[in-house]
Amino acid sequence: MSESETLAALRDQLSRAIVEQPYWTKSLAGIDVETLTSRAALAALPVLRKSDLTELQAAQPPFGGLNATPAGSLSRLFISPGPIFDPEGRGRDWWGAARPLEVAGVKADDIVLNTFSYHLTPAGAMFESGAHALGCAVIPAGPGNTADQLVAIGQFRPTVYVGTPDFLKILLDKATEAGVDASSISRAIVSGAALPLSLRAELEGHGVHVTQAYGTADLGIVAYEDGGEGMAINDGVVLEIVRPGTGEPLRDGEVGEIVITRLNRDYPLIRFATGDMSKMLKAGADGRPRIAGWMGRADQAAKVKGMFVRPEQIAALGKALGTDGRMRLVVTRTNEQDAMVLKLEHPDPSIAEKAAGKLSELTKLKGVIEIVPPGTLPNDGKVISDER
Repeated sequence: MSESETLAALRDQLSRAIVEQPYWTKSLAGIDVETLTSRAALAALPVLRKSDLTELQAAQPPFGGLNATPAGSLSRLFISPGPIFDPEGRGRDWWGAARPLEVAGVKADDIVLNTFSYHLTPAGAMFESGAHALGCAVIPAGPGNTADQLVAIGQFRPTVYVGTPDFLKILLDKATEAGVDASSISRAIVSGAALPLSLRAELEGHGVHVTQAYGTADLGIVAYEDGGEGMAINDGVVLEIVRPGTGEPLRDGEVGEIVITRLNRDYPLIRFATGDMSKMLKAGADGRPRIAGWMGRADQAAKVKGMFVRPEQIAALGKALGTDGRMRLVVTRTNEQDAMVLKLEHPDPSIAEKAAGKLSELTKLKGVIEIVPPGTLPNDGKVISDER
């Protein structure tokens, strides 16, 4: 679908949304939909920030009035960290995962080892629906349980891995240690975590061709690697790069925040600010718009092992501990794995154990707790420091 075709379909979607959905009726009041004939023209529309969803959804459960399809008529209902509540509608390849899989060489009769989570968050279902649309069988493995994963690899001989790049490294290393033949896995579609050149080279040294996809729990698959420079933008997606914290479009080549308008009959999101950073590149030979890929966060949220960690979660941890001391979550990489250290100002070092439990409870991730004396951390407002 060309960008002009996408924009034409978008105008139809907006016309319906203004009539049928109270949120968009109010938000888009006074907008002449027929003038929206280019990405630049979308700048006339207000930005909906991901950080706004929590308040909207709390005020009007379950989806803040943004869903066009009633909750009971949807296929699946998810909870992402925040919490943010996400829907999945019915129909083939609802999340747009089929194209990036197909471009990566996935075809009918492939067996896909899907290690994204199936528990409340949508990534597992997202890629499973794309694989099923292509006629693949899927092993619904989820993350962790490496011993069982190795049994599945030995028995089913999957040809495709889907998940974070970090976990693929773990599986391949464990397979080597255990003497399990994992050579059936020849392709990997990875997402949810950074893919440094060193890790890509290591994975491809195992004979696995690796491609990346970029997406969110709210939008599905936004862009994907296809052998060209950067990432190609997926069908049904209009992508803008704006000055962080604003709706002001930037020139192609300038780094800014990714804002997405998505064609979706069940959950249309219009000028949705993701908080992720990238830049527009020249269109490919096929005319498809392209971005440079993920280039960091416009806010302080960080993605760790495929899960977002947000300043609000760290603030909730402080309240649970009854402390008003400064806190800083430092995110690094150790042995090609994401790692977290929470630096916490507190006079009592014994609070570390309780803090570790609360950090795990709130973020669903494990981290090291470092207790530091009050007044030690900088007074700069930074809560999460991504140092990868």
